[in-house]
Amino acid sequence: MIIMAYSFLSFPLESEARIPQSCTVSSQYNVFSSSKTPGGKLVYLYPKKPGKTASCSECHKKLRGAMIIMIAYSRPRALKALSKPEKTVTRAYGGSMCGTCVRSKIVRAFLIEEQKIVVRVLKAQKQHVPKK
Repeated sequence: MIIMAYSFLSFPLESEARIPQSCTVSSQYNVFSSSKTPGGKLVYLYPKKPGKTASCSECHKKLRGAMIIMIAYSRPRALKALSKPEKTVTRAYGGSMCGTCVRSKIVRAFLIEEQKIVVRVLKAQKQHVPKK
């Protein structure tokens, strides 16, 4: 009598692996993949959520720059481990606003201040006009 050994029968079936998180809600991130450990155990792995790039708080475009690209798709816990110079750009609003928006914000503030000065000067000139 010949006994045949099938290699696929020696591994546990997928139904034999225990699901650690039994969340029944079907969602985008409630997915898992099965993987075999070096010890031969079948386990389920939950993939981590993908990170997002830093974006401008005004125009909502993705921020550019060597330092920003380096941390482009990190999750908050990974960002916590990075130092401050790695997470920001050295300028006003660096790492949260793009250069174009910062420039327009500065120009807008300057023009508003100029307008206030002009109003004060006109008011002062109006008071010094002699009555006829």
